[in-house]
Amino acid sequence: MPLWSRAQQQDFRSRVRGCLLGGAIGDALGAGVEFEPLEKIRAQHGPQGVTGYVPAYGRTGAVTDDTQLSLFTVDGLIRAHIRRDTGSWHPPTDLHLAYLRWAATQRDWGPDERRPDLGWLGREEWLYAQRAPGQGCLTGLSGPDGERLGTLERPKNPHSKASGTVVRAAPFGLLTTWEPGLVFQLAVECSVLTHGHPTGYLAAGALAVIVQSVARGGTLEEGVHLALALLSERQAHEETTAALRAALDAVRAGEPSAERVEALGEGWVAEEALAIAVYCALVAHDVRSGLLLAVNHSGDSDSTGAICGNLLGVLHGDTALPPGLVAGLEGRGAILELADDFALELMHGTELHDRHTPEGADWAARYPVAH
Repeated sequence: MPLWSRAQQQDFRSRVRGCLLGGAIGDALGAGVEFEPLEKIRAQHGPQGVTGYVPAYGRTGAVTDDTQLSLFTVDGLIRAHIRRDTGSWHPPTDLHLAYLRWAATQRDWGPDERRPDLGWLGREEWLYAQRAPGQGCLTGLSGPDGERLGTLERPKNPHSKASGTVVRAAPFGLLTTWEPGLVFQLAVECSVLTHGHPTGYLAAGALAVIVQSVARGGTLEEGVHLALALLSERQAHEETTAALRAALDAVRAGEPSAERVEALGEGWVAEEALAIAVYCALVAHDVRSGLLLAVNHSGDSDSTGAICGNLLGVLHGDTALPPGLVAGLEGRGAILELADDFALELMHGTELHDRHTPEGADWAARYPVAH
């Protein structure tokens, strides 16, 4: 475990908070216009499209399954990190269990108090809401095959590359002490738990590496080029590589616009969602402008907004997020709590794992792992 200076701890926590909160804000901005064509968005909300939260799922600031899945990804990563001390180390297993806990929120009325494995996040009642969950995620985690661990050799939904595989991948990039190749591989192995098409899982790996590069203090451009280098070593990388290169080309093409966004696709599939989000983050003058560009288009607005928010949040930190959007966000308190727990685990995990201390017992109850 590396020693973190005070400044490094503050920077890391701010970037983790920014990544998770930014993703949720982008998700919520797009939630009310997902499925709507650009012409209708402009007709209803003005020539600039949406400029803030609009009602979705009975409220403003509502998040979707994209944020739900990202939060359970973080929960799974914390538990995987804890499990290293038990001598049992296989992060994809912990992530699979985390996604199964998410799947339970999509079919149960509320948390089952008979399940000690839920931890604190699984007992958050606001997460027990269906917010247009992707079919790939639902089918990959339910039915007779739901308990099976998807692998690269035998993935779930082998023909699916829907955006649900990439919207939950940003947290892997917050493992800043890992080698980039290992972060890429972990995101890939956790993608095939529900989506098995190479473009889907390679897009997830690419996003994780971009986030990690930025979380370490690099630029977005450096992260994209590192992702392209790692993609070039993989079979069937062509679609993901072409999408990222198209995003870079669009940056150089002229003034940002919704039309340039739409030229990159609609975002329903992983490589298009990634390309749109990367483009919008690269051309953003500030966080708000980048997020609004990412959601005002005909397509998967919440997913592209979420990924763009992950990128801009990890780049600038939580204090750069628009205060009004932070204040109106559903689940803000829980998201911040989870972000801070993740930062604590990564920076001070060994101090938290002694179950014989009151603090260690509390941590074990928050993030229970089987022994």
